[in-house]
Amino acid sequence: MSARPPFRRRKLARRIRRMREAAGMTIEDAAAALDKHRNSLYRLEAGETRLDVHLARSMMDVYDHYDPDLIDQVRDALRPGWWTTFGLRDMGYVDVETEASAVWELALILIPGLLQTESYARAVLEANSLKRTKPELAAQVKVRMIRQKRLTSEENPLRLVALIDESALRQRIGGDGVMRDQLDHLVMVAELDAVAVRVLPRDLGAHAGQYGVCTLLDFPDPEDPSLLYVSHATGSLHIEDPEQVWRARMLIDHLLERALGPEDSIALIERILAERE
Repeated sequence: MSARPPFRRRKLARRIRRMREAAGMTIEDAAAALDKHRNSLYRLEAGETRLDVHLARSMMDVYDHYDPDLIDQVRDALRPGWWTTFGLRDMGYVDVETEASAVWELALILIPGLLQTESYARAVLEANSLKRTKPELAAQVKVRMIRQKRLTSEENPLRLVALIDESALRQRIGGDGVMRDQLDHLVMVAELDAVAVRVLPRDLGAHAGQYGVCTLLDFPDPEDPSLLYVSHATGSLHIEDPEQVWRARMLIDHLLERALGPEDSIALIERILAERE
């Protein structure tokens, strides 16, 4: 299966498609006017191929629509993701999280990546079936730590609502010392204005979220559809279908109603921490 186009390229693709449609041109008419093959224009409007600055200027002429921000958006879409500096490729989730303004994450077995300590993150990544070299492992841990900086950023903030099953708090990832530091870190980051930690206690019994983890992302531009991200053993799914996104939002709202409140959630984490000590 081919890699999903980057977020900024898909966003740009939607924009040029709307420009063509607003001009009242079919894709065949537009392709002929731009001296492009129909399939080439189709791939551009699907975000499958890159749009360059020269073609973007031609589109504004052909569609008779001047957009002062379009060229900047084209240049942004051409730039590689910041994580590529660390030699990492195909970081599909990091790509969309980088553009998001809010994240709701349901975690059943592991602490969410945005709340992990460095030692905990390393232990999780080392246990993954995908074998990594030491430099690759170090790079992935570094990227995870950089992602967390947005939780305290004033210029580019990210809001996180983390629904964590009690099972994740009682795991023994990396050993007792690593888990004690991780739980202590959870208590600390829960004090941030941008972070809400809610625990699903084990005495809750069966609940609607027990069948799998999921992450819901919202974006600052209302024209960018919310996205449901679902990871599984051999990969992940990026879902923008409005019906499925709505169902995921209803699921998270339902679980928030059943989860412990903010203060009780922290109190439970502190009790588990005390048990480990």
